[in-house]
Amino acid sequence: MIAPDNINQQVLEWKNYMLQRFNCRVALRSPAHITIIPPMHMHESLEQPLIDAMGNIGAQREKFSVDLNGFGAFAPRVIYVHVEPNKVLQDLKEYTEDQLIRAERFPVKSDPRPFHPHLTIANRDLRKGDFAAAWEHFRARQYQAGFEARALSLLRLGESGWEVIADLPFRQP
Repeated sequence: MIAPDNINQQVLEWKNYMLQRFNCRVALRSPAHITIIPPMHMHESLEQPLIDAMGNIGAQREKFSVDLNGFGAFAPRVIYVHVEPNKVLQDLKEYTEDQLIRAERFPVKSDPRPFHPHLTIANRDLRKGDFAAAWEHFRARQYQAGFEARALSLLRLGESGWEVIADLPFRQP
């Protein structure tokens, strides 16, 4: 689920700060987004069937609000914008995972980790030795924003990074 342009631009500023200060590049390869299903490797022939399946999932759900509040971290590598707990988002994640696993056509596996939606600012290329200084910069900052989630987005890893290949709208109430 891609954040709207105004939020993406703000997150991009923070990603660029991390690039300039800590040489973190990986998070710059994708737009600000909330991951519903983690990345997976799959054959190109499954792309359109996955788009169709995700479109059906989106068509069964209504748009909803997402609230952002402050920052969080998965020490010692990840810093992110915190997404407030949201039952609709949690249900969407569980339903999407269930539907794609049940279809038995896609290489989706149940994620045993708790769902922790967030917008990544820095991740695996943040050096452990730099984490404390980077986290110090963000942990006391204030940030609140929100947006209306209107679609599921499907991203594919290309040469220049993660590209949106489909936006699959939620139904209108």
